[in-house]
Amino acid sequence: MRQLLKVKWPIAIALIAITTVLFILSPNLSQQAEDAGTFQLPATSDSKLAADILEEAGAGDETISVVFTYDEPVMEQTQNEISSIANEIEKEDSLVSKVLDPFENDETAEQLVSKDKKTVLLPITVDGSSDEVNELADTIRQDIIPDETTAYVTGEAIINHDVNESAQEGLERTELITVVLIFVLLFAVFRSITTPFIPLIAVGVTYLLSQSIVAFLIDWFGFPVSNYTQIFLVAILFGIGTDYCILLLSRYKEELMQGHNVEDAIVNTYKTAGRTLLISGLAVFIGFTAIGFADFPIFKSAVGVAVGIAVLMVVLFTLVPFFMALLKDKLFWPSKTSISHKDSKLWTAFGRFSINKPIWSMVIVAIIMVPLLFTYDDQLSFNTVDEIGQDYDSVKGLNAIENGFGKGDSLPIKVIIQRDTEIVTEDYLPYIETISKEIEKNKSVDSVRSITRPAGDVIDNLYVDSQLSEVGKGLSEASSGINDVQDGLSEIQKGLQDISGQFPSNENTGGLKETVNGLGQINDQLGLISQSLQETQNVSSATQQLGQVQQQLGQIQQGLSGAASDAGQASELSGGISQLSEGVGSSIDGLNEINNGLQEAADLLSEMGESESLRDTSVFIPNGTLENKDFQPAIDRYAFDERKAVMLEVILEDDPYSTEAITSVREIKDTVTRTMNGTPLEDATVAYSGVSSINNDLSEISTSDFKRTVIIMLVGLFVILTILFQSIIMPIVMIGSLLLTYYTSIAISELIFINLMGYDGIVWAVPFFGFVMLIALGVDYSIFLLDRFKEEASIGINEAMHRSMAKMGTVIITAAIILAGTFGAMMPSGVLSLMQIATIVITGLLLYGLIVLPLLIPAITVSFGKGIWWPFKESKSNKS
Repeated sequence: MRQLLKVKWPIAIALIAITTVLFILSPNLSQQAEDAGTFQLPATSDSKLAADILEEAGAGDETISVVFTYDEPVMEQTQNEISSIANEIEKEDSLVSKVLDPFENDETAEQLVSKDKKTVLLPITVDGSSDEVNELADTIRQDIIPDETTAYVTGEAIINHDVNESAQEGLERTELITVVLIFVLLFAVFRSITTPFIPLIAVGVTYLLSQSIVAFLIDWFGFPVSNYTQIFLVAILFGIGTDYCILLLSRYKEELMQGHNVEDAIVNTYKTAGRTLLISGLAVFIGFTAIGFADFPIFKSAVGVAVGIAVLMVVLFTLVPFFMALLKDKLFWPSKTSISHKDSKLWTAFGRFSINKPIWSMVIVAIIMVPLLFTYDDQLSFNTVDEIGQDYDSVKGLNAIENGFGKGDSLPIKVIIQRDTEIVTEDYLPYIETISKEIEKNKSVDSVRSITRPAGDVIDNLYVDSQLSEVGKGLSEASSGINDVQDGLSEIQKGLQDISGQFPSNENTGGLKETVNGLGQINDQLGLISQSLQETQNVSSATQQLGQVQQQLGQIQQGLSGAASDAGQASELSGGISQLSEGVGSSIDGLNEINNGLQEAADLLSEMGESESLRDTSVFIPNGTLENKDFQPAIDRYAFDERKAVMLEVILEDDPYSTEAITSVREIKDTVTRTMNGTPLEDATVAYSGVSSINNDLSEISTSDFKRTVIIMLVGLFVILTILFQSIIMPIVMIGSLLLTYYTSIAISELIFINLMGYDGIVWAVPFFGFVMLIALGVDYSIFLLDRFKEEASIGINEAMHRSMAKMGTVIITAAIILAGTFGAMMPSGVLSLMQIATIVITGLLLYGLIVLPLLIPAITVSFGKGIWWPFKESKSNKS
């Protein structure tokens, strides 16, 4: 330190110059966070896989919606106005791929107009970046939608943009409040106008330099970044940096009070408090570095704080001693009393009680904290909308959709199924329909929209029972038609008998009698065919027999034509025979129609018999169906990637953001996997998209990351604390007390935000960040106390603890209040997750600083006596 003091000016100037240059040249960290997006899922997650599939297939366009709300059902004039707006939007911007007019046809109206006709959706398919999509949304709001029309533009991209905007606005408020709060608190502690500027300058330089380095790391090496990065840099660097400055300045005052000159006071300060500071900084550094082992980029984005801690250590060991040497005792101007260092009366009293009555001290802590632990439910919320409140248009639009169409209709789950070859065929679509049917059986699912059910309703004609029913009706109609032909031939037979009777007995009748007999035989044959068709439904046999009957009738018709010619001298008889001949021809035509119909049925049944998908699914799509123009809109909407992939939209009964929706996603995944097993789609790629799917991925990833990061962080802290304190017991006591404090704090936060304020739960990211923040920051205070205890241990365990508490009480309480204050500055941000993280940290720091550290830690320490150093031997400096 003496060598550093000799070159203090060059170091200070170089540090300020580097900070200034990097700040000017570095990328914009806020913009980097917004570009990275709100949800950055790992490549292995289902939602990311779905996004990649859609993007690679050129189907990654996003849909935003204009939501129109009215007090009365929309009439024709309003419908025309909406259609006009749809046309104007489609022409407005190159980003717009398609605008779906809700009044284009009855099918779109059924999907996009609410049942009460007071809410209308205008979906817009867009292809562009998040910034471009939001610029388009602004244009629609300001330039296209009439002022007198109540309409909101909403969609995932817009909601996420509003979350980012809210976070940045919250950051600006947090920065201002933090600076003012720290200045006020430092002024109250040191009673000096000069002193507060030293921590603010040191931490300010640290923050500016840190964010510049982090921005370069993001730009050059793909360092993780999110909205949390900058906010946590502000809160932690200002909070912990100020704490460390207080530790240094307090010890500096103590050294000056003992009569040391300025240089010796600085050297002694950094030998003692500087060591504590290094241990604390290392512990915090390890805590935030452990975040780098997380899979989730949003969690990993807080690893930037580790960079800030490293920079803070450099600044504290260069810039702060520079000001100490420069200002000397003027550092505390104008106060005359601030130079004296007072012991903490509160902690002195706490120490006397906890050291003399350790059992009672532990009981009191248990009475205060244990009951709260039993209220903890680990109830999480994945509702992004709660992050920004109800004042944004995107949220109002989402609420309007939920009110008009149901909560699930606003943001459906999308199931993506992709193969290497075409999937939109008569052979594969029955399996898609079966998947749709099985998904819909889940009690949480309202409906499923897909190629085979584009409006969400089951198309009965695709199912074999319905088709066979139609075939059965056709066979009944064919049988009835044969009976009608029989009746007609009977009439013809009777007419021929009458005509035959009018010929003289010795005159040639032209074979009429043989014709009459032939018609009788044919009629009998038709009766047998009709009876067989009804009993056996053997269509192929019936068509063959009808073909033979048609040939026989053709011969009879020829015979009647000859008979009519032979009866030419008797015009009346000739005319009658001709009419009967025409009747036979009509019967032949009728049988031909029947035969054609039966042939179609035979072909259909033959196709069914050869269809493997029919046997598997009970669904049959006849050849040629997909070429039907009525089927094209469904294919266009739900198929992509040159018909090698299809999409199913699952509409839930529940709010897409709810935890129930997450459970539904898991059930749907199980259903799809089970339904596809053993089918030709078994090897197809399946992915899931939509808010509920993303939240399910968030739930699984955050749970996994939390467990892994906690283990790495705690093991890292345990190892470093064991090495530094030469004790296993002491690190266990420190870490155990912090875990007790964390779970008590989050239990209190649940009571506040769920039971009192009525939120669905604690935001999913909060437990992770709350744990890392509280453990990494809280360990500082135990280090402050126990490192001073180790320093004083030569005078005996009890006396060393009592003296350490008296000397460090004011420092720790002040530091805890300042750090709590910096996190309290997050409260006006309006971002729910930041408010909840702040609540956990503030509650935890106050519990730790006022209850756990002064009551529990001393009680446990003195209970172990010299065993607190186990299994290491007490060092010479610690022996009495």
